[in-house]
Amino acid sequence: MKTVMCYGDSNTWGYNAATQQRFPHDVRWTGVLQTLLGKDYRVIEEGLNGRTTVWDDPIEGYKNGREYLIPCLESQKPLDLVIIMLGTNDLKLRFSLPAYDIAEGAGVLVEIVQKSQAGPNEGAPEVLLLAPGLVGKLTDYAEILEGSAVKAERFSHHFRRVADEMGCHLLDTAPIWTPGDLDGIHFEPAEHRKLAAAVAAKVKEILA
Repeated sequence: MKTVMCYGDSNTWGYNAATQQRFPHDVRWTGVLQTLLGKDYRVIEEGLNGRTTVWDDPIEGYKNGREYLIPCLESQKPLDLVIIMLGTNDLKLRFSLPAYDIAEGAGVLVEIVQKSQAGPNEGAPEVLLLAPGLVGKLTDYAEILEGSAVKAERFSHHFRRVADEMGCHLLDTAPIWTPGDLDGIHFEPAEHRKLAAAVAAKVKEILA
């Protein structure tokens, strides 16, 4: 059995913008991924609302993806593959970050996994970096994400650059899913299914 850990933010957690609650397991992209991959794979969900790549959030707290990743790898090992999808929360105005720095933050997480002994036989797991998608029409988050749509358009370029530099796998999610009409950043059920299908194909390619 291959073990895959999905490390992300509210879209990995399964945030439902309509109810502000969590989608059921079989609706979340991680749950759909488990179904598509089948019994030969185990998918571990590690999503947290508001999680950043490497930045401390002065308002919400406990959202720094770097701080939790190392103990998370230790508690979940051995892992064959770690999927990282973070960066959307780094777009918040309070961080004042360009897309370049956000991608660099994701690269720090990739390096942590690559230097870990969290894989089989105390080696390093494979890493699949997911470039976050575009930002749609913002509603509830319009003020704290002001100017984020333009930055998000640069994610594809900068995350690909980081993946090339780090020698990890990459999947650009921008062409795969469409930002939801409810708030502009969270997946709706159909988009969860689209992403899961694309990730499943990539996982099988990597771990075949």
